Amino acid sequence: MRTTTLHIPTADGRADAFAAFPDGGGRHPAVLMYADAFGIRPALRTMACDLARHGYYVLVPNVFYRHGPAPVTALPAHIGGEARSALIAQVMPLIETHTPERVGRDADAYLGFLAARPEVAAGPVAVTGYCIGGLLAVRTAAAHPDRVAAVAAFHGPVHADGPDSLRRLTAAVHFGHAETDLTPEELGELNRALDAAGVDYTSEIYPGTVHGFTMSDTDAFDPTALRHHWDRLLPLLDRSLATG
Repeated sequence: MRTTTLHIPTADGRADAFAAFPDGGGRHPAVLMYADAFGIRPALRTMACDLARHGYYVLVPNVFYRHGPAPVTALPAHIGGEARSALIAQVMPLIETHTPERVGRDADAYLGFLAARPEVAAGPVAVTGYCIGGLLAVRTAAAHPDRVAAVAAFHGPVHADGPDSLRRLTAAVHFGHAETDLTPEELGELNRALDAAGVDYTSEIYPGTVHGFTMSDTDAFDPTALRHHWDRLLPLLDRSLATG
């Protein structure tokens, strides 16, 4: 497994990023992975490497690069309790200033960067996201139907932009929701909107989970739900990006 730290030119500066991809040369389908609100850190690097071992070039950008390199805020080894609440208070202003316009400009840069990488295969890409990264993933897929073949979002506010954004999706979709983030009634409403939009999707609540269930360095972590996440994500990528 090869890993590297990169800097991606954008319309507003240079975004630092982490990439992981298989050893041995060759070109690999690309996955753009948006981190949760706490950004690039060891837990995210591990997830990117785990995904890359399945044959993908995985790019994890620091979406808050305008405020400094990752980690933008100092992070403990384990994020829980009062520390989690304090960190959320610190990152919320960053989330609020990360407008749809900024998301769009950055997505153009990230996808352009991937298209030019010698390690990346020609063809469509996938986008994944966690927490707020799930919303960024949906926005990226909706804005680039010609480039994004699959989108997966976990414990993210994927419906925050309303039905219009869902109607722009042409990618295959998986949404994995935390039990504390979405009621069954809200899930039904979201899935009816996806049906009406003609989206190829799966969308489900992961039983017994709380927001952040994929993140191994937080109190929210649920190892069973993380395995379920891989069981949903890997087949989606395999059939959408055809690694061989």
